[in-house]
Amino acid sequence: MKKIFLSLSLACALVTLGGCEKDLDQTPISNGSVPDFYKTAADFDQAMSAVYSSLRGYPDREVILSELRSDNMFAVSSIGSRDWDPVNNFSAALLVVNPYVADAWASDYSTIFRANTMLAQLAENGAVTGSLRTRYEGEAKFIRAFMYFDLVRKFGRVPVIDKPLIPQDVAKIGRSEVSAVYNLIEDDLKAAINALPAAYTASGVGSTSGVGRVTNGAAKGMLALMYLTKSGPNYGIDGPGLASNEYGKANTLLDELINRTGTPVSAAYSLQSSYANIFSPTNENNSEVLFDIQYISNGLGTLGSSFMNVVVPDIYYTSPTLLALPFSAGSVEIKPVSNDLNNVSYDTTRTRRDLRRAVNIQQGYTNAGTTDPRPFYKKYLNVAAKGTSRTDWGTNFIVLRYTDILMMKAECEVRNVGGSAASAAARLTPIRTRAGQPAFTTLTLETLMEERRREFAGENLRWNDLMRSGLALTTMNAWASREDPTTLPNGQRRDYKIVRPIPAELLLYPVPQVELSSAPGVYTQNNGY
Repeated sequence: MKKIFLSLSLACALVTLGGCEKDLDQTPISNGSVPDFYKTAADFDQAMSAVYSSLRGYPDREVILSELRSDNMFAVSSIGSRDWDPVNNFSAALLVVNPYVADAWASDYSTIFRANTMLAQLAENGAVTGSLRTRYEGEAKFIRAFMYFDLVRKFGRVPVIDKPLIPQDVAKIGRSEVSAVYNLIEDDLKAAINALPAAYTASGVGSTSGVGRVTNGAAKGMLALMYLTKSGPNYGIDGPGLASNEYGKANTLLDELINRTGTPVSAAYSLQSSYANIFSPTNENNSEVLFDIQYISNGLGTLGSSFMNVVVPDIYYTSPTLLALPFSAGSVEIKPVSNDLNNVSYDTTRTRRDLRRAVNIQQGYTNAGTTDPRPFYKKYLNVAAKGTSRTDWGTNFIVLRYTDILMMKAECEVRNVGGSAASAAARLTPIRTRAGQPAFTTLTLETLMEERRREFAGENLRWNDLMRSGLALTTMNAWASREDPTTLPNGQRRDYKIVRPIPAELLLYPVPQVELSSAPGVYTQNNGY
């Protein structure tokens, strides 16, 4: 099995943009270095790995900007001024200058730059030909589409840049309409479907061929999700929902994945028998995985995952009475799972206990006589994948899996596209059985979204699910009243943390202030900021 990663030296030689870059800079600092790099097929192979490697921080950003923002977490910090507090609280003024928001914009465009450079060099350079060139084009277009899909769901209108540009030219490009962003995503994913193989083997084309690269099945699944998202309501904002009613297009792609039909035919995906086994580091790239971000703990903290460092309090895995990992001491801060998810959504009765809850959530901890009962995510926490630091875990992060394909198909069916509420309920039966839960007899959109909430807790899907389904405002405002009350159980009064009511304008993130300042007059800010 091969993991897709890139050494730090190669990353610096290829492109100097990184996750902490704070503007939409579409060219490397070392002028002329990129074209000179692409001389041989091996160079292209390393460059393709560089495109993959730029996804390393994606799960870390998503848990803050998607999972934490949803009703799955109520993560007010103990001091009330951590960078994630404004995300949790929908604090408009602070989000404009929030480093997580700025990093999402800059990091996505950094990855887009790498993909654009790869595509431009493939078009101009004859070092790679035939099926290998076709495959590289498919991989680069998939990742470019993936990043634009992330941008449009967070910010709505964004600049569309489909080739590597110098900073002076980038500074002239304003934000495109959402429909134009979707046109690029759709074109790229359709091209990727036709260009990518169903699966890889160690003997396939390319020196880095192997498990971990994107496939046509991943492209089909991502395109189906795009159609569902685009078909969602617009909430009166320039957001990802265009009410385009493209559920039929999504349903066709999902049927092809489930039934292994269509051209090209995708790999055979299937459910794992055990929920916990999906996320085990000893069972990576299993039959349920369509697309994941690959990590390897290399002892340097440069190729491993830092996702655990975001969701698990440091003291939990450094304490000698808990996991006893030899990491340096850090913060005791917890980003708690919401009471609503932990104790209301999951069935915790003895006879019908939902098996997913124990896999997903740690119910607090006791250390040195001190108990913190607050729950937090532990889904990807496995000592077998540890490296040498809190930011060096070897477990891959799954972005798209087969359960999601089945549930997206059920989403079409509850809308009477490709089936009915009854067939949607039946489709979820093996998923419910695996969780130790009884089958549904019928299904509504609201029930389906709550089931997705339990299934994908900690996988950073909940916020986008709420937006796509049209339930974001009603669900979040009702939840905030329960989770963030002004009267505590002891009768004490306090100010609420989350904005009341959450307005539609704040369903989008703002254009980061650093981007507005870097191109004065080019970008307009989203309403509400």
